[in-house]
Order: sequence, then C-alpha cells, then structure tokens
Amino acid sequence: MSGRKDFLSQPAPENYVAGLGRGATGFTTRSDLGPAREGPSEDQIKEALAKRAAQLGNAPPTAYGVGKKKEDEADDGRFEDAENEEGLFATGNYDREDDEADRIYQAVDERMDRRRKARREAREKAEQETYEANNPKIQQQFADLKRALGTVSDEDWASIPEVGDLTGKNRRNKQNDRQRFYAVPDSVLAGARDTGQLGTEIQDEGMATEAPNGSADQADGTMTNFADIGAARNRVMQVRLDAAAQSQTAGTDSVAGTSTNIDPKGYLTSLGKSELKAGETNLGDIKRARVLLESVIKRNPRHGPGWIAAARLEEYAGKVQAAQNVIRRGTEMCPKSEDVWVEAIGLSQRHGNNHNAKILAAKAIEHNDRSVKLWIEAMKLETVPTAMKRVLRKALDHIPQSVAIWKEAVNLEEDPNDAKLLLAKATEIIPLSVELWLALARLETPEQAQVVLNKARKAVPASYEIWIAAGRLQEQIGQTQMVFKVMERGIKQLARESAMLKREDWITQAEICDAEGAPITCQAIIKETLGWGLDEDDDRKQIWLDDAKASINRGRYETARAIYAYAIRVFYNRKSVWLAAAELERQHGTKQALWDLLGEAVKSCPTSEVLWMQLAREKWQAGEVDEARRVLGMAFQQNPGNEDIWLAAVKLEADNGETEKARALLAEARSEAGTDRVWIKSVAFERQIQRESDAALTLVNEGLHVYPKAAKLWMMKGQIYEARNALPQAREAFNTGTRACPKSVALWLLASRLEERMGVLVKARSILDRARLAVPKDPELWTESVRLEYRAKNMPAAQQKMAQALQDCPTSGLVWSERIWHLEARTQRKPRILEAIQKADNDPILFVTAARIFWGERKLDKAASWFQKAAILDPDYGDTWAWWYKFLVQHGTEEKRAEVVASCVANEPRHGEHWAKVRKAPENGGLGVEEILKVVAKELE
Repeated sequence: MSGRKDFLSQPAPENYVAGLGRGATGFTTRSDLGPAREGPSEDQIKEALAKRAAQLGNAPPTAYGVGKKKEDEADDGRFEDAENEEGLFATGNYDREDDEADRIYQAVDERMDRRRKARREAREKAEQETYEANNPKIQQQFADLKRALGTVSDEDWASIPEVGDLTGKNRRNKQNDRQRFYAVPDSVLAGARDTGQLGTEIQDEGMATEAPNGSADQADGTMTNFADIGAARNRVMQVRLDAAAQSQTAGTDSVAGTSTNIDPKGYLTSLGKSELKAGETNLGDIKRARVLLESVIKRNPRHGPGWIAAARLEEYAGKVQAAQNVIRRGTEMCPKSEDVWVEAIGLSQRHGNNHNAKILAAKAIEHNDRSVKLWIEAMKLETVPTAMKRVLRKALDHIPQSVAIWKEAVNLEEDPNDAKLLLAKATEIIPLSVELWLALARLETPEQAQVVLNKARKAVPASYEIWIAAGRLQEQIGQTQMVFKVMERGIKQLARESAMLKREDWITQAEICDAEGAPITCQAIIKETLGWGLDEDDDRKQIWLDDAKASINRGRYETARAIYAYAIRVFYNRKSVWLAAAELERQHGTKQALWDLLGEAVKSCPTSEVLWMQLAREKWQAGEVDEARRVLGMAFQQNPGNEDIWLAAVKLEADNGETEKARALLAEARSEAGTDRVWIKSVAFERQIQRESDAALTLVNEGLHVYPKAAKLWMMKGQIYEARNALPQAREAFNTGTRACPKSVALWLLASRLEERMGVLVKARSILDRARLAVPKDPELWTESVRLEYRAKNMPAAQQKMAQALQDCPTSGLVWSERIWHLEARTQRKPRILEAIQKADNDPILFVTAARIFWGERKLDKAASWFQKAAILDPDYGDTWAWWYKFLVQHGTEEKRAEVVASCVANEPRHGEHWAKVRKAPENGGLGVEEILKVVAKELE
C-alpha cells in the first residue's frame, strides 16, 4: 500500500472555497452569525469608554458621541413637516373664513396653471416633434428601400438564398448519426397495398362502409373533407376567442376562470335587457347561472340584488311562477329592501296581475313607509286620478319633506288654483327647494310672481336659479333695464354668499336663456359674469373670442353677440374684435345690424382700412353705390395715402362701368400713393380695357423706372410682348427681370416656358437650373423641371428629376401629385398617395389627388369626402373648388352644386395653379368668382 492518503483525508488546497466550482456560494451558517448571545449595545460601549477615561484621568472620547451636547443644536422637531398642522390646530373649527381662504388659494393655483398651460403645451409639442424627428419609425427609415424592391426582377428574387439555422449544426449532425431506425410493420405495408381500392359492402343502414384506406367517400357521391372541417372549427374557435378577448378588454369587471363569465355590476341590467326568442335559449347557461345565484342566495340571504337576479333569471327562462316565488321569498328575507319590493311589484304588473301588485305595494309600504320610490310605484298602479291623489296624500303624511312626491301631486292637479295651493304648502314645509319656488312663480301672475321670488331669495340666498328667473320675469313684462339691475344685484348677493359659479357655467346658463327665448337675460348674464375670475394679466381678448366661437359652433348666436358686445366695450380700439363681431352679423345677422356695427367700428378704428373697405363693400353689394362712394370718401379723409382704399375705389368704379373715373382715380393714386402695387393695378386695368393699346406698355415702362425690383411689372412687360408675338422682346424682358428679381419663382417659370415655346429646350433647362440655384428647394421649380422633361418625351430624365425633387422637397404635395399622375402606373397610384399623405400631412393638393383617384375608381362617396376635406383644409386654394365642382357636375345634385358654389363665393379663393392663371388673364378681368369657377372647371383635365 502507498502512504498517500485518500482524497477525503487530504488537506484542502490553499484558497479553496467549498462549492465555488459549481456556483454554490453565499451560504450563511451559525459560525458566520456568531454566538446567540447579543453583544454590548452602543450605550454600554459609551459608558465603558467614559469610565475607562475617568480612571486614566483623560477626557471622555467622542468617537461614539460621548461628549457634551452643543447648545446651539436644534431639536429634532425642526425636521418635521411644516405643512402638518394636526398637532397645533387639532382642536380648531373649520369655519367660513377657512373655506374662503381655501377657495382663494385654489383659484390662484388654477389661474397660475392656466397661465402656464399654453407655454407648457407648446414646449411639450416641440419636444415631441424633436423626438420624432430624431427617432423615426422603422417604417419611415426603410421606405426608400421598400420602393426600390419594385425594381427587383424575378430572377433576382429566385437567386436570394434561404436563411438557414446554423446554430448547433455539429450537435444535430451527431444526433442524426446516432438515430435509430426500426423495421416497418406489416400493417403499414398492407395499408399501402390496399391504397386506391373501393369498398362495396353494404351496411344495414344502407350506407357503404369505409374504404380500407380510411377515406370517407359516401355512397351518394359526396366527400367529407376532415381537413376542411378541422380548419373551419379552428376559425370558429378563433372568432369566439376574439369576441371573448374584446369583452374582457372592454372594461367589464368580470369573474373569469369558469365556464360562464358573470359581470357582477351589470348582471341585473343584462338580464333585464336581454330577451331571446323561443328555441334560442341556452339551457346550459341558464342552469349554470341558476346554480350560481342559488349559492349567492344561500350564502347571503339578506342580499337583495341576489334575489332580484334570481327572479329575473327565472323570468328570462319563461318560468313566471317560479320567478314570483323567488321574489316573494326575497321580500320575506329582505323586507327593508325597496329594490326587491319594486322588482316584485314590477314582475306582477308585467304579467297582468295588477291586483297582486297593489297588495305587494301595500305590504312594501308597511315595511318601508318612508320610501319615496315605493309610494310613487304605488301611485302608478292606480288608474283613477282620485285614487292616485289619495295615495300621494298618504305619502305626504308619512314623508312631508319629499320634493318628488310634492311634484307628482302638483302634476296630477288639473286646476291651476289647486296646484298653487299645493305649491304654497310645499314651500312652507320645504323652504329650501328651489324647484318648488320656481314652479310656484310660474303659476302666479307677474306681480305675484315677484313676491314669490322675493320670498324664495330670502329662503335660499345662495341660489342663482332664482336670480335668473327674476331677470327672465322682468324681461317677460318688458322691463329691459330692470333685467340688468336684477342680475347686477344677484351677482353681488351670490358673491357675498360665496355661491358664484365659474365663468364657463355662467356662459352655459346664458346659452340656456338664449335657447329658451330670453335674449335680454342672456345679455345681462354675460355682461355681469364674463370677466369673472379674469385679471388684466390674462389674455382676456383671446379668451372671449374663443368663448364666442364656441357659442357660435353650438348655435347660440345671441350669446356670442353678447360676448362680442362685452369684448368691444373693454377693447374698443381693437380691430380684431370688431372684425369677429362683423363676421357673426354677416353670417347670422341682418344687413342693417352689420351696417350699424361696421359704422361704429370705423369710428373706433378710423385708421383701419379693412373696416372701411368692408363697410363700402357691404353697401355696394346691397346696391347702395352712392353710399359706398361716400364711405370711401370718408376713408380717404382718414387715410389719405392708403393704397388699399384707392384700389377699392378703382374697383368700385370699374365694376360699375365707370372706366374714365377708374382711370382718373388710378392716375391720382399713382401720384398720391405711388406704390408698386398701384402701378401693377394700373397696368392690369389698361390691359383689360385696351388689349391692343400701347398704354399698358407705356405704364409698365414708367413703373419699372420707379420700381425696378417689382417682379410683377417685369412679368407683365414680358406677357405684353408675348401676347403681341414679339418673342425676342419678351425674352429680353424676362431675362432682365430674373437678373433684377432672382427670388421670383413665377418670373423664372415664365422665362423657361417662353424658351420651351420657342423650341430651345436646352435654354429652358438652363434657366430652370439657374432658378433652382437662386431659389433652392422650391417645389414649383422642381415640378416644372419634371414637366419639361416628360413634355419632351424624355422619361428617364423626368424620373431622375423627380427623384432629386423628392430628396429636396419630401413634404411637397405638388411634387408628389406630379409623380402620381405622370410617372406612376395606374395600379401604383393608390399606394403612392398613401405614402405621400404620410410624408406630407395636411396638404390640399394631395387631398385633391386622393379624391381624383377614388373618382377614377368610381368610389364616389370617398371622393366627395376627400374633396370636402381639401376645401376645409385650405379654402383659399381655388383648384380644389374647381375639381370639386367638376366632380359634382358629373355625379352630384343641383342642391350640392349650388352649395359648393356658394361656399366658393363666400371664401373668394385667390391661389391655385389653374385658378390664378384664369383669374389674372386680361380677358377674364370682369368675371366674378362663380364665373371663374366654371371656367376653371371646364379647363381641368
């Protein structure tokens, strides 16, 4: 034997830790914890150290805090919560002053939060946009790659290798090598031999037996496909699971895990509302629900809803007698539950046993003589008014403080005098009921109603309804000034009683008065309460304008008119308030009211040319041409050098056929207010009245001497030469204009189109290239470059330009629309418009493009909705209205076409690729909005 010890007897190696190799570390044993006896505490250590130091004659050590406590060291109580006043004011009473202080602090907090709300929302919106820009979605990142997949050929697809799983390849190969194979049983061989044979043996039932191969061919020629049956079963199961998942996520508090899910809160309602036809009742569900409800009743027999649910279940199952027995037991077990009694009464009444229902009502009232619901149910069981009154009088003997019973008793009275007597008695017994006071005031004469309302104000001083009723009473008797006085006194009284409503609630009350035909009371409420809770620091003007718009949207025009009137009194010299009020009168008021309002507006804002021109236009549209001239004359006196007023006067004279007066006014305007716009209007006017004359060319040359940077004058000069077929002179005018005004996109476009018309495509491309350098990332220039290429039948170059355009202008609806209509196949238009709308949201050109695509697919309802969306999004874009009108000419009604034309005339669109070209053509100078709309619709393709 060797002298070496066995393994377990050898000493452990150095730094050996038991269990470290297999990860079994972290154990705690008794040796780690130490002895069970607790060591010395901190105080004992301090005491021992102090005794040791005293024996040695040294000062006590301070390592363990032994030492003298500093005098300036504060008590631990200073770290307590300063807001916690429980200890200091635990015995104090919460009185009215405390309540007022709490409301004041709350109002201050709400106001501070409201002031910061706009900035906070703007900051959060900016942060969200920045985050979305820095962290785009996966779909946005790979959109260009997905588009590139459309160019992959079938051979490329086929050559893409399949993705294989190489994880553990060697291990699986070894497992496959070790795989065992077994001999095939004889039954498998026999089955393979019999494949394809048909069985012809006839059974007793008359059906052929199954074929040996297990097929299910029947004698009648039909075939049972078990795979399809299994798939159908799976689909049905999936539908049921989806329905169950939706019901679970719909917010119902259901108890799942059993075969039947029951909503404890809505079970009674579902039983009451559900009614299945004969033959559709699921007996299994009813049995399970019956067992469940029986367990509920046995466990808690004093629980009324359980008895009600059980009775409704039996009624639902068609067992009326069983339902009555269940609810009878419920009334015995829960005699104080009025819901159980009401269910018992209703069950008997629903099944024609009115006599039994009365007996149950009498028993119910015996046990619950102060239940208002039971007394009213008992009254409804009676059919004779005398009996109903008798029941209610007994009820009032038991419950004289019930407002509901008094109201039912008053409603039964046919004689107004008897109703007044009842209400007088009711107000004596229940003086705090505002409903009863107001009902009594309605039945009295106006003089006596004032007395009743005065008594009501004394009884209920904090009721705003009584003050509003008093104001409406004064309006009813024709005392307009008293309405405002009553509301002023009422607001002061409510403020003293700390019963003021919020400003929004007062506006709601004003709208109620407006809807019920009390406009004076509505105005009085707005006048006294619109500024409640707002300080001068708040943006009161914008808040009030928003309130008025909200009232207009709800159809409460008198309320909005009162809000505007109050805002005008506060902001008398603000043009925006006057314009908003004028718009309300224009849409929902009378012409005289609009004239009066605008007349007052020009007095308050005499330097506002917009108000003057609106007043003149309204007079002119009403046929009052002389009044319009007088208004413009007054506007000249207040604004002697204003070009807008001069041009408005010129338009007035030109539209009325006074050509010489208009020309004289333009000449005077060029000398008095000689702006570039006046010169442009002068040239345009001369082109309209004398197309072949040199007066327009002379004027444009004079204007260019004064304003050489006016791009429109250069465009007009080139167009005049182009109309005369003097193309070299037009080229010179456009080239000079582009050098003088390099930022004018329209001037570059005209120069390029002229070169294209002359057949010099290379020069046209060069002009557009220089234009894109001067005005980078402009959608119109890129679109014109693409159009130039495909008009020249150079489709590869057009595709290249379009790719560059989308890189420079990825959110331009004009560029996307051009690509969809001219560079995409018809089948690719719909997915491309979807991608475009995701890239360039809220673009009217894209909305019109989507509508035209649906129009081409004969989806007329969708097309109409997209046209409407585009018109609402940008009503100033005239091409939208033209396409919509063209669509309605083919597929719309006469009423819808008239509605669209009226909306277009009201909005007066000025922009649009086709709209602007037709509108500014010299031959269309005298056309109105409706005529221009029809001309543009005819020219669209």
